[in-house]
Amino acid sequence: MVVYIDLIFITNLLIDGALLWLTAWMRKLRFRWWRLTVSAAVGALYVVMMFVPQLSFMYTFVIKFALSLLMLWIVFGFGSLQNYIRNMGAFYIINFAAAGGIIGIHYLLQNSGEIFNGIWYTASGGLSFELKIGFWFTFIMCFAVLLWFKLVYASRRKLENRQEYMGEVIAFVGDCQIHCTGLLDTGNQLTDPLTRTPVMVMEASLWKEKLPAAWMERLSEGEPDKLVLELDDEEFEWRDRLRLVPYRGVNRGSAFMLAIKPDAVEIRIGDQTSRSSKVLIGLDGGQLSGDRSYQAIIHPDLVREGGESSAQDAKPPANSPTLTL
Repeated sequence: MVVYIDLIFITNLLIDGALLWLTAWMRKLRFRWWRLTVSAAVGALYVVMMFVPQLSFMYTFVIKFALSLLMLWIVFGFGSLQNYIRNMGAFYIINFAAAGGIIGIHYLLQNSGEIFNGIWYTASGGLSFELKIGFWFTFIMCFAVLLWFKLVYASRRKLENRQEYMGEVIAFVGDCQIHCTGLLDTGNQLTDPLTRTPVMVMEASLWKEKLPAAWMERLSEGEPDKLVLELDDEEFEWRDRLRLVPYRGVNRGSAFMLAIKPDAVEIRIGDQTSRSSKVLIGLDGGQLSGDRSYQAIIHPDLVREGGESSAQDAKPPANSPTLTL
């Protein structure tokens, strides 16, 4: 059997460097690239030592654990014991995720015959598994699993950050109550230009039981002004509550949004509850969130400590009202 020590060293150098870099990204730590390179080189040299019979005593749990502590100290320093333990925990979690991902993908690609051929019983009756993973498969899958782990973790962090701006929205219109989840959009400055009333946006599908059936398709086509003109021939109990609000969307020209004047809107975000009667609810014919995590966009003027928003609190924009969707 031919063993290429240089290839093994370079491979482990890249893998250890990727593991340390992902640890720094996960813990939001700053580091110097030369220190990360030195730390990864220490880990790669340790793997090369397995081919030296005289150093076989170093392959014990204590030595392996001490080496991981040394690698973390080289690239991140010590700081405090609490941070050091957290760095170590993140480093081992990433290592276990990478190793488990490689083994899982390996068995996923095997057929049943190959799996059973790798299972055998020892003389004492114990069950053992024979694991043979190719070099290039390990190298490629390691980086693929690490990239996958990074994407999953980043999406989770993004969702957690967004959860801080999400809350329950209850709209009161007569005897009707509409419940949904809303996202607070601090960049939403959409107001009615005449009354300076803040406008929050909700999906029109939440109101489908109260709106005429033909309206849903027309709203999705972006023709709310035509719906108002056609109201003369239709009976609609909330026709006096309807408004047309001009707005300018991102990368769009001026348009109109059909809005409903509710009796009140109650918003609960965390421990804070706000209730406002000075508000309009714009109806959007599509989906505001691709993952359906929220169905409304909350105007920032509607969420304030102390409760009810007033007409004086709603500041009009300098130019035409804008809406970011």
